[in-house]
Amino acid sequence: MRPLSELLQTDDFTRRHIAPSPAEQTEMLRELGADTLEAFIASVVPAAIVRENEMLVGGPVTEAQAIADLKVLASKNKVFRSYIGMGYSGTHTPPVVLRNILENPGWYTAYTPYQAEISQGRLEMLLNFQQMVMDMTGMEVANASLLDEATAAAEAMTLAKRTAKAKGNVFFVADDVHPQTLDVIRTRAEYFGYDVVVGAADAEMPEGTFAALVQTPGTYGDLHDITPIAERLHASQAALIVATDLLACALVTPPGEQGADIVIGNSQRFGVPMGFGGPHAAFLACRSSYQRSMPGRVIGVSKDSKGKTALRMAMQTREQHIRREKATSNICTAQALLANMAAAYAVWHGPEGIKTIAERVHLLTGMLAKALQDAGLKPSESFFDTLSFEGDQNAIRVRAEAKEINFRYSGGKIGVNLDETVTVHDLADIIEVITGGAADIATLEAGATEGIASSLQRSTPFLTHPTFSAHHSEHGMLRYLKLLENKDYSLTHGMIPLGSCTMKLNATTEMLPVTWPELGAIHPFAPTDQTEGYAELLAELERWLADITGYDAVSLQPNSGAQGEYAGLLTIRKYHQSRGDSHRVICLIPASAHGTNPASAAMMGMTVVVVKTDADGNIDFADLKEKAEQHSDNLGALMITYPSTHGVFEENVREVCELIHQHGGQVYLDGANMNAQVGLTSPGFIGSDVSHLNLHKTFAIPHGGGGPGMGPIGVKAHLTPFLPNHSVRPTSDSTTGAVSAAPYGSASILPISYLYIRLLGAAGLKRSSEVAILNANYIAHKLRGAYPVLYAGAGGRVAHECIIDIRPLKQESGISEEDIAKRLMDYGFHAPTMSFPVAGTLMIEPTESEPKAELDRFVEAMLGIRREIQEVEDGLIAAEDSPLRHAPHTQDDLVAGEWNRAYSREVAAFPAPAQKHWKYWPSVNRVDNVYGDRNFVCSCPPMENWVGV
Repeated sequence: MRPLSELLQTDDFTRRHIAPSPAEQTEMLRELGADTLEAFIASVVPAAIVRENEMLVGGPVTEAQAIADLKVLASKNKVFRSYIGMGYSGTHTPPVVLRNILENPGWYTAYTPYQAEISQGRLEMLLNFQQMVMDMTGMEVANASLLDEATAAAEAMTLAKRTAKAKGNVFFVADDVHPQTLDVIRTRAEYFGYDVVVGAADAEMPEGTFAALVQTPGTYGDLHDITPIAERLHASQAALIVATDLLACALVTPPGEQGADIVIGNSQRFGVPMGFGGPHAAFLACRSSYQRSMPGRVIGVSKDSKGKTALRMAMQTREQHIRREKATSNICTAQALLANMAAAYAVWHGPEGIKTIAERVHLLTGMLAKALQDAGLKPSESFFDTLSFEGDQNAIRVRAEAKEINFRYSGGKIGVNLDETVTVHDLADIIEVITGGAADIATLEAGATEGIASSLQRSTPFLTHPTFSAHHSEHGMLRYLKLLENKDYSLTHGMIPLGSCTMKLNATTEMLPVTWPELGAIHPFAPTDQTEGYAELLAELERWLADITGYDAVSLQPNSGAQGEYAGLLTIRKYHQSRGDSHRVICLIPASAHGTNPASAAMMGMTVVVVKTDADGNIDFADLKEKAEQHSDNLGALMITYPSTHGVFEENVREVCELIHQHGGQVYLDGANMNAQVGLTSPGFIGSDVSHLNLHKTFAIPHGGGGPGMGPIGVKAHLTPFLPNHSVRPTSDSTTGAVSAAPYGSASILPISYLYIRLLGAAGLKRSSEVAILNANYIAHKLRGAYPVLYAGAGGRVAHECIIDIRPLKQESGISEEDIAKRLMDYGFHAPTMSFPVAGTLMIEPTESEPKAELDRFVEAMLGIRREIQEVEDGLIAAEDSPLRHAPHTQDDLVAGEWNRAYSREVAAFPAPAQKHWKYWPSVNRVDNVYGDRNFVCSCPPMENWVGV
């Protein structure tokens, strides 16, 4: 009988996460000319950077044990009824949305919709989100979406600066804006050189004001008439930004009708749990004159090659950071999954349902106002769902804790925010806690205070598009969500081999805790004695990530990779300032870097100096040395990616780091390619000072169709005192401001990475990196005879991704990388990364989670496409007549009565045997991006043109 140690199955998850079996790994190694995996890795990873110590992380444990232990940890959180507000409200996630979007891998494992033809489902729901935001706010254009409300406010500030005609550098903020929003604004404004002035919403603006931010309802619940504020600002050509609440807009005249130029907010209360701060989809809406400069992603309406309505991401706003060092935003990740949930919430309830919820919340608030008045207290007079008043805080705290209720206590005031979850019983408890007496509900209803002045009451309709009235039965909604899901390609269909994006397994076990109320129903500013479970979990995750990366401390606050870049550079700048080196603002960045790198540097007030890359894709060391010496007195940082953006372990990376340190600079190592490092080396050991980690890549948080993401940063000890802090809920003694609205970013998805690490343990994490590198080299080896592999390290090896060069083929045949990407859809694959980091190439990253059979299927697809290209090169078919140029092919193509193509229907739709076993069908033909750019439409089209109905 086998020993017990072999039967406990503590490493069982590792065998499930790493798809190639030991026998398949041996087979792949044999093809690569290696005897063992260890010998193979030694031929890839430079000996000088090999990690010297083992990782000290938890695990491995069984999935059952991991969930049981996390349950115990989560139970240490106390789930009080939360009436704190401050932009976070209780909500009921419709079960049909919970089960079929949030808990559905068909939605949460999809990638950003860069390949529009196989993303029509989530594009439609995101368009619904935009339409919802435009309708509720009264604005002409909306994006889909931003990271959180505070970030949206900071983005609105820079949008106003580059768009409004007013001169000056003063940004005015009303004194009843949420404090976390003001915190992030101050952080962002410092390095843009803006002067943030705080005052009453109706105060006179200082001279030199280019824009003002007003919140209505304000953080204490007060409603503002913003029309006169808008008129004063517009008289001086300044812009008005309004932070608002979507549910309030159902009853209150929307900001767009009161003169706002930009409107921002959070859609969290539309069906998304509070989750200790996130993830939630923020929004930014604006006047159409601002649309070409707005940050974030905008879904636009276009048409396909057959003239059928089709959706895509609008090019001019899709990635603001493509402007590189000229950018004023580095937004990359959106919050697509959460935006989809919020839009689905609006579709489910429709205009009448949303209005009913808003009226109920407002009536209950009016009843509470009446009770407070009767008790001699003086609550807010103008309100939607939040009341503030002065009272005996100590007595109320004691009674509230006994009832497991949280109020807001701030500035001598007590704040009470009501939401859709509040019942009559809850209201009675609230009144008893505050007044000490029982509530007479009937009397209070009859005498409820009206909190919205007649001049501020909404008179215009909203959610008038038929989509918002068509799916109110559960069968109807279920089928609508399934219809959209079926239009999208996700990891449930097959491999998404995107270079630099690491589309790995998002294990079901890791996802389970996301919807636990012990984690999801916690307010980000709940008292610390109610969040002990979160405190332990986050502290342990910080320790593990620090150990994995070789750093001394980790901040979990940044809630995207790009925000992590920003936070890392912020830490570097604060460090230099503390030493009297404020002049160190030169940031060296390789030419191959992702666009967010120079964008982040520009946002931090740094001057970008581009460093050349050599013919092998490495940093040109001679050019780096020359520029480091040239800018030695002012050198602030070097930003690099490792393995390089070209997918190679650069041999001299430690020398690169040492060179920068010799000239007084700091090294920022982009963590996008961390999946090739874990257990093998580490950024800290390599010699860098700070890195961000894409938890939605290396550490298994799903991409969600374009977000959520998480981008915590790790730093060396000398940078630790300068990590981001938080004014509302401080996490350290640092004086550095916040970069996110919540102190731990999108905290409710951090348990995913926590479980990922614990389930794999040190050995499993290392083996994951090793097999990711093995899979990438296997694909490069199998394709090398058909496609040029552009870059390789010593011995011809690549790291965890490889780049194949399409340019020579295009020169011979006219077939482009885009043609190949679209044809791959016919073969049942999402395309690799196109034209990054080199134009005219495809970057492939298979991850460790893909089985050998899937790798072979992809190789066969690429070889099949190469044969089709060869037919063009041989003159057997013209490029414009080939299946590559007409790809992707839809069911409509196949059943068309007339077929006048130069190839058969079978070649079109079933190019390989695998498609006859199972076929994924794109719902539209190739999308016309040029048409969409020239005819910018970001609202739902008429029903007769709508592809989803």
